[in-house]
Amino acid sequence: MDVFGRSNLLLRRSLGVIVLLCVTLIIVTACGIGGTTTAKNTGPIKIGISLSLSGDFAADGQAFQQGYQLWADKVNASGGLLGRQVTLDIVNDASSDTQVVTNYQKLITIDKCDLLFGPFSTKLTKPAAAIANRYGFALVEGAGGGPSVFTQGLNNVFDVSLPVANNLVSFTQLILSLPANERPQTAAYATQDDPFTQPQIDLAKQVLEQAGIKTVSYTVYPAETTDFTPIAQKLLSAKGDVVVLGTLLQDFTAFATAFKQQHYNPKAIVATAGPDQGDAFLKAIGGATSAEGIMVPNGWYAQQTTPGNQEMVQAFLKKYGGDISAISSDVPEGYSVGQVVQQAVTKVGSLDQAKLIQVLHNNTFTSVQGPVKFDNTGQNTAIQAFLFQWQGGKLLPVYPASSDPNFKTPEYPRPNWP
Repeated sequence: MDVFGRSNLLLRRSLGVIVLLCVTLIIVTACGIGGTTTAKNTGPIKIGISLSLSGDFAADGQAFQQGYQLWADKVNASGGLLGRQVTLDIVNDASSDTQVVTNYQKLITIDKCDLLFGPFSTKLTKPAAAIANRYGFALVEGAGGGPSVFTQGLNNVFDVSLPVANNLVSFTQLILSLPANERPQTAAYATQDDPFTQPQIDLAKQVLEQAGIKTVSYTVYPAETTDFTPIAQKLLSAKGDVVVLGTLLQDFTAFATAFKQQHYNPKAIVATAGPDQGDAFLKAIGGATSAEGIMVPNGWYAQQTTPGNQEMVQAFLKKYGGDISAISSDVPEGYSVGQVVQQAVTKVGSLDQAKLIQVLHNNTFTSVQGPVKFDNTGQNTAIQAFLFQWQGGKLLPVYPASSDPNFKTPEYPRPNWP
């Protein structure tokens, strides 16, 4: 065979190899590079969540888990999100702001989650939002409403619930609406140095002082405090007509126990959180009679006719038991996160994070808590604040006045401890 014949043979063999490689590549690509692409398009959508399942925020974290799970159950029973089932990848941050950073880093880079839902508390949401932003993820959350979350210059964090700073405005409005001869003359305040609690207390204090209600005690204590006796004693000694507390369940319970033991009966007691914890609160406080008259602000109540609310309430009772008083307000906050993300993803038609962030900024959404419209910082400007009070073993809306039959007349002054 001459040189030209050998060249033609080599050329034919080379072309054969190239054709074989192309066919192989087509087959591999058709399977998804390789089944990976197909699996990613048809497999479950993984949602990464860090929650406080232990530590100071455990009661709230566990209630948030219930809300997230109820939403996941609902969306999966309805055909999924973008036609795919959703799975919740939930990890415990033990109420630690350092662990929450580690958790979201892992959820994004190792677990390869498609979406992120937020943790509980302003304290943990602030660093979580920064980590999510580093990787270009939207972080939709329902319990990180403190001002410090929204002053970081981030465009990726969205809080579906009430902005924190104004939570107690409804309480101050109720107090100031009382006839002059019934208004309290003095007020005592105590709050954790937490970015969720302290802004609420400080604004309420400012409003009441401007109206002539004298401050007889004001204490800010570390969020890590475990011995609340000295703080409780300071409140007892001050004997304010009303007591305004920046608490969660643990510290509120300690203060209430001390008040009962010393027969201190303020005309009104309101707390930023703790009394909103349903059954967990009633058990901690010593039952319905001890809870009577205690107030807490919030943006949700079980009888609301907001989109999906009654369905969520019935799903909760079926899955977890009890009655409506057992439902922590954290449950609808978590559920609302899922609702808003579902609407935004459906509108985008994909899991593209940049498009998701843009849609969240530019649209109005519905939730079991009410309407959701984010300002340019990610705060919900559309939701309404209510004031709630425990009456007859139920947490009922009492302010502002409404034609809704579920709204009751506020008990003021509150009854004495049993």
